[in-house]
Amino acid sequence: MGSISLQKVHKAFGNTVVIPEVNLEITDNEFVVFVGPSGCGKSTLLRLIAGLEDMTSGTISIDGKDVTREPPARRGLSMVFQSYALYPHMTVYGNIAFPLKMAGMEKSAIDTKVRDAARILNLTDYLERRPGQLSGGQRQRVAIGRAIVREPKAFLFDEPLSNLDAALRGSMRLEISELHHKLQTTMIYVTHDQIEAMTMADKIVVLNAGNVEQVGSPLELYRNPQNLFVAGFIGSPRMNFLQGETARKLGAATIGIRPEHLELSTSEGLWKGEVGVAEHLGSDTFLHIDVAGVGQITARADGEFALRHGETVYLSPVEKQLHRFNDEGRAI
Repeated sequence: MGSISLQKVHKAFGNTVVIPEVNLEITDNEFVVFVGPSGCGKSTLLRLIAGLEDMTSGTISIDGKDVTREPPARRGLSMVFQSYALYPHMTVYGNIAFPLKMAGMEKSAIDTKVRDAARILNLTDYLERRPGQLSGGQRQRVAIGRAIVREPKAFLFDEPLSNLDAALRGSMRLEISELHHKLQTTMIYVTHDQIEAMTMADKIVVLNAGNVEQVGSPLELYRNPQNLFVAGFIGSPRMNFLQGETARKLGAATIGIRPEHLELSTSEGLWKGEVGVAEHLGSDTFLHIDVAGVGQITARADGEFALRHGETVYLSPVEKQLHRFNDEGRAI
């Protein structure tokens, strides 16, 4: 089991409020991602769950038990940090086995657990190597292996991939998602990267200045953002926001339209624009277009849609994909 409940969780450092008040339910076996910009409180919230930070007020329960005042070691959680924190003089085997040795487990049981974890993480051939002989992705898998052998109620990941290059981040996203399916254990994952959130999560918690802006599945947040912050944060490239007369004609203070929900033509359309920067990415082309009376709009086109700087293009938004927001930035 690994259900986690946060009730009126509040954290302040002196007069500085970091987490105003959070209420959140995480169900057993769920993969939950905390996402938001730097300084939004997502890592602080994770550390509160882990017991590495003291709460100012509120309650945290794990499997129905109040653990608010329990030390980290008694919460049954395992945390994987951004820093691998491996012992350089120990082998991979030794690093994975270390928490079990500290717990006084018998050697035969330790050996079984270490080799099972190594098999799950494709580390069997590296058990006698030291961290300095491994790639960044392999070192991160060792850190995860050290967490796995403790058989926790839930795994807590604090931006574990931010030290890796783009290619390794992509492969490690897949490996962690596959690990979740194999272990069927609750996972809470912190990231500032909305692509990681969208591709990995069962449920996303969007944080902004310590407040939970919206909770939902990736597609729920993509299709039905509740406010301007979520609309602008979820999706890549980010949503276009149009104000002024263009928005008022549709009964809103702000209109949002995603780059992929614009129809492009070289001959006709609702808006006439001039191509600025064109980012050709192979399968896709992202066009940054200046539209008179509307502003700059980013549009996503097929990779074969060959337009260059200064050329004319026509845009028409897909009506049913428009998002409308009121003066307070809430979805209408």
